[in-house]
Amino acid sequence: MEKFTVKIEKSFCEECSLALRRFIGNMEGVESIDVEDGKIAITFDDLKVTAEALLKITKDNIEKLGYKLIE
Repeated sequence: MEKFTVKIEKSFCEECSLALRRFIGNMEGVESIDVEDGKIAITFDDLKVTAEALLKITKDNIEKLGYKLIE
């Protein structure tokens, strides 16, 4: 298992947090997703999904919800 954490510019509203958990949490290889206090922590199986692919998908979905990653 691998884990990475990304920061976002502001905290998610509850509905956006739930939407992100549902979408990313249902992806093959994702074991868990924690969204709180402007951070998203994703635990995943690196044999099923790469960190790079997961980061891109996470970033794209965060932007669709109207938020931005802090890089």
